[in-house]
Amino acid sequence: MIGVLPLWAALPATVLLILSGLITVTGSLGLLRFDHAFPRMHAPTLGNTAGLGFMLVASMLISSAMAERPIFHEVVILLLVILTSPISAVLLMQAAIRRDRRRKRQP
Repeated sequence: MIGVLPLWAALPATVLLILSGLITVTGSLGLLRFDHAFPRMHAPTLGNTAGLGFMLVASMLISSAMAERPIFHEVVILLLVILTSPISAVLLMQAAIRRDRRRKRQP
């Protein structure tokens, strides 16, 4: 049977999920707003990583409240995202730099 989520967990989780959505949308709008590849990388990388972090913290809070014990499975996901997001951003930036160098060489 599914229990009722306690208010002490529901309110912070709600705030975290709303913040998650707002930050993710802001990061995605930054992707659309900027014209060049270099500024375009910054907003989605930081915004979407922070949005996912808030969502995972809310998930940990709800899971822990429902199970009545601490649950930290989402920490693994959060660590992997924090480790891989900057690496993928650096690789995309290197590709953009190489593309710009090739365009400058060609008449």
